[in-house]
Amino acid sequence: MAEISGSQWCARFPGSRSVNDLAVPFRNSVVAFLGALHTAVPPATVVVNATLRPPQRAYLMHYAWLIAHGQVQPSAVPPMAGVDIIWDHPNAVSAAQAMVNRYEMAFVAALTSNHTKGVAIDMDITWSGTLHIKEADGTTQTISTGPRDNNNRELQAVGRGYGVIKLVSDPPHWSVDGH
Repeated sequence: MAEISGSQWCARFPGSRSVNDLAVPFRNSVVAFLGALHTAVPPATVVVNATLRPPQRAYLMHYAWLIAHGQVQPSAVPPMAGVDIIWDHPNAVSAAQAMVNRYEMAFVAALTSNHTKGVAIDMDITWSGTLHIKEADGTTQTISTGPRDNNNRELQAVGRGYGVIKLVSDPPHWSVDGH
């Protein structure tokens, strides 16, 4: 049965935070990089926020953002099989904004992305002091410069060696190709 848009939709079609849901061989690259982070001295703290995003969730996020930001009229949103949502109703813009807020979106979600393909991970990485981390080739990289998080260029280079590439413009986003 069809239901109007609103924040109640955000709990449906949940995204995954499990590395096991990533596509192979990217999953293997992530597991290796995470292993290096966990065995680093001192060990890095890693919080995985998102891995695989179901296409239905991407659809909801994408159009909620566009409606909330006045970039598409609710009546112009195409339907998606299996998502019986009514976008066009009197409170459409506020309902879409409630969805954007509940999803904690900072950018418009792509309909098809590395997240929907299982080749992206959103994660926060932090550490204190100087990090000694194994690179993919087995050598040890010493990272003594800041910042001590995802934004560290030396850490990003280590990740790239494992095939986990940082998208610099999106703080938690790493993927197979940097997008």
